[in-house]
Amino acid sequence: MSTFLYGLGRWAYVHHRRVILGWVAVILAVGGAAAVLGDGTRNSFEIPGTESQEAIDALDRTFPELSGAGASLVVVAPEGTTIDSPRTRTLIEDAVAQIEDVDGVTEIVSPYADGNDVGISDDRQAAQVLVQFDTGLEDVDPSARDELVASSTALDEAGYTTAFGGDVFTNTGPQLSIVEIFGVIVAFIVLLLMFRSLRAAMIPIVTALVGVIVAVGLTYAATGFVTISSTAPLLALMIGLAVGIDYALFIVSRHRELLADGVEPDEAAARATATAGSAVVFAGVTVVIALVGLSIAQIPFLTVMGVVAAFAVMVAVAVALTLLPAMLGRSGARLAPDRQHPPGGFSRRWVQAVIRFPKTAIVLIVVGLAITTLPAPDLRLALPTNGSAPHDSTQREAFDLIDEHFGPGFNGPLLVTSDLITSTDPIGVVESITDDIRGLEGVAAIGLSTPNRTGDTGIVQVFPTSGPDAAATHDLVDRIRELAPQWEQEHGVDVQVTGLTAGGIDISDRLQSALLPFGLVVVGLSVLLLLIVFRSIVVPLKATLGFLLSTGTAFGAVVAVFQWGWLGPVVNLDAPGPLISFLPIILMAVLFGLSMDYEVFLMSRMKEEYVRTGDARRAIVDGFVGSSRVVTAAAVIMLAVFAAFVPDGDPNIKAIAFALAIGVFVDAFLIRMLFAPAVLHLFGQRAWALPRALDRVLPHVDVEGEALHRRVELQAWPRRDSRAAVTAAGLTVSGTQGLVYNDVSIDLPEGHWLVVHGPSGSGKTALLLTLAGRMDYDHGRLRVNGFLLPQEARSVRRSVSLAETAGLNDLDDNLSVDQHIAERLSIRRFGLWISRSRLAPVRQQLDRALAHAHAVRGVPHEAVEGRTPVARLTPLQRTVFGVVLALQESPRLIVLDDADNLRIGDELPLLWDALAHLLDESGVALVASILSPSAAPPPSDRVHLVELDTSRTLDELMLP
Repeated sequence: MSTFLYGLGRWAYVHHRRVILGWVAVILAVGGAAAVLGDGTRNSFEIPGTESQEAIDALDRTFPELSGAGASLVVVAPEGTTIDSPRTRTLIEDAVAQIEDVDGVTEIVSPYADGNDVGISDDRQAAQVLVQFDTGLEDVDPSARDELVASSTALDEAGYTTAFGGDVFTNTGPQLSIVEIFGVIVAFIVLLLMFRSLRAAMIPIVTALVGVIVAVGLTYAATGFVTISSTAPLLALMIGLAVGIDYALFIVSRHRELLADGVEPDEAAARATATAGSAVVFAGVTVVIALVGLSIAQIPFLTVMGVVAAFAVMVAVAVALTLLPAMLGRSGARLAPDRQHPPGGFSRRWVQAVIRFPKTAIVLIVVGLAITTLPAPDLRLALPTNGSAPHDSTQREAFDLIDEHFGPGFNGPLLVTSDLITSTDPIGVVESITDDIRGLEGVAAIGLSTPNRTGDTGIVQVFPTSGPDAAATHDLVDRIRELAPQWEQEHGVDVQVTGLTAGGIDISDRLQSALLPFGLVVVGLSVLLLLIVFRSIVVPLKATLGFLLSTGTAFGAVVAVFQWGWLGPVVNLDAPGPLISFLPIILMAVLFGLSMDYEVFLMSRMKEEYVRTGDARRAIVDGFVGSSRVVTAAAVIMLAVFAAFVPDGDPNIKAIAFALAIGVFVDAFLIRMLFAPAVLHLFGQRAWALPRALDRVLPHVDVEGEALHRRVELQAWPRRDSRAAVTAAGLTVSGTQGLVYNDVSIDLPEGHWLVVHGPSGSGKTALLLTLAGRMDYDHGRLRVNGFLLPQEARSVRRSVSLAETAGLNDLDDNLSVDQHIAERLSIRRFGLWISRSRLAPVRQQLDRALAHAHAVRGVPHEAVEGRTPVARLTPLQRTVFGVVLALQESPRLIVLDDADNLRIGDELPLLWDALAHLLDESGVALVASILSPSAAPPPSDRVHLVELDTSRTLDELMLP
């Protein structure tokens, strides 16, 4: 990977104008797509599979007048009068009449209506007007809300206290504010202090903003096709800004370090993109895993939130790997730091102190953070209610008035539905269910209790004695649901509990039950990823333990402050209570992503130093010094952004922001800066060890830049700007039976032929496979077509083709010549059907080569027909055909094993003549193997012979 990113970074640096203009075009296209395709966000909080959702879906069909959003007008009489006075009654009934004319209103329940036992408070000081709309919350026209508020004008002028509440006036989601701008400003200040360069500080800000503009713009464009909540773009903005600045900061910091070491700007950008960029890629993958893992909760709107935020991360990675190097190219050498003293003095002293007492550091961190986790088991979750709305809002005032005059349960009524389609006495069944519910502990009053007009669905409105987010209300819902089997047995009806309060309880239960599987899946996948990246058992286990400690501390802190009320005034907390249902899973996803960012940044730099020096202690110190400033700056930026939401932010968002701020502080400054180096030092070189069994199974990914370091070391080998097809020095391969081949050195110019000869068992086929990038070697150096092996084996395999011969990609005797050509072309062009017009040129290429060879030797030639089965081809035709098929892959080198395996000696000259005709036309180099040098092609400046000799031992090769 590092070598690919090296080439990408250099290309973006050199073609910076093209890359920058490309991203500008992307922004314009995304803006147009959002304007044309976007349909706006919609807060659809459906939770399929839960009882409350099934019941509300059924009501939409059987009791549509109750399936829409509801509102309420709360009226409190002035001091000295009551709600029963004639004047009060007249004013309220006039307001009811105005509300009847509001568009979308289907039902109004006056507090003075017959049978309404819950419309007037017991103290006769307050009344409620209940309003029902025919649409859901998202579809209520804003003008309808304005008309509702206007209906209370006469009451307000008469000195009555009025307020509107209910679903219609619920806050539909967080909105953008000046806080986001404040976060960007803080990030810029931190970057400016770190880099002491205005240009260097601006680059991460610009790239991060480009990333979030593209991600959020595409999100709004997608609203025309997918339901996306208003929280999703805000989460994408927050995560996109966070990781966008982090990733750019890491790459720019590495680029400036290389510039300070005297590396040329283009080379510095390429190396920074290769090394720091590799860490960015895998940090991004861990964040994406965590965010997509939100789908485990099986809540659609939460899944969409995770996917949108994950997409923002992927865009941030793409911007960091392309636009950022282009901006470095735009800046050139002007980003070079002006350093008179080597940096990192404090961080070096810090890490040296930590590794001097590693056990003490580990014990202090583990015990201390474990203690702070103790409040976490008391975690209680609930959806936000109007009680958490701002004090000056009408919904908050209505909530408080209802709480004061009616009781807390009137702010969160439950709706008990019964399926009466099989009942012969719907009224009697509803009355019986109502009587049973009225006798339950926790029930304050019963409101509406009736079947619908068709008598197939019953409704019982239940007002608890406790608030909608209280544990007692949750217990009441459980008690009602526990009676459902009894009612089914007695009356033959299916009873369910629904409503906004019951729906909130179901969401909280679903999310709480998803925490453990979410943690296991996300952490498990990330442990596997870290195993692959760092080839270590210690690093992923340490990272996981650190994440659990920081997450536990964040949970403990938020419970102690927002549920227990500790330090409530410091965070401007009105009153302690349950936490918003989404907090735990969002906290785990976001904190896990940021935690793995810091882990990958620190560990990749340490692993890079370890690969380069082999000294475990030095790798910890130098790697820490090289990356701690970057991690510190990134953590300070995130800490400031999250902390800004706490003092005066939305009551629900502030709890999430507080938990994230605590988690980032603990993870960055205690886990990564103290715990991580102590653990690595305690294990020494074993920290970077991986059992052989795992090492063989896990794929190799070069995130620490091992291939890049080797490429830089060997970039002048064998000589600068070499265009040789193959260059090898001291190649050696040993197997279970001993040496396969040893001490092979080759220098094959571009377009020349290499013919390897030796007896059976001398390792000819193994050597050819090594040169083709299909087999590793044990010792030596090897470059093929400009690519180093084994690090760039993938690029070598793309530029080298194996001719189809016995033992290597053997031809199928059951297929015809044309069928083989069609198969090869379809693979090459990813097509399912190849026309005959495409087959003919390939077959003609075969015929021309054979005709040329026969003409040179004066031998009659017979053309090969397309329908000829491969089994009927002569050995010569079969071998030349294998080379022709290999040429269809546009290689720079072709490998032909056992070229002299033709059985008829007279055909060998024809073979070499045919190959000369084919390869001279294309300029492709050839590596072939034969048994005897007598079978070699005629001597030429373009033909090079190599004899394999296995007489030297491996011990001799290791001698100086």
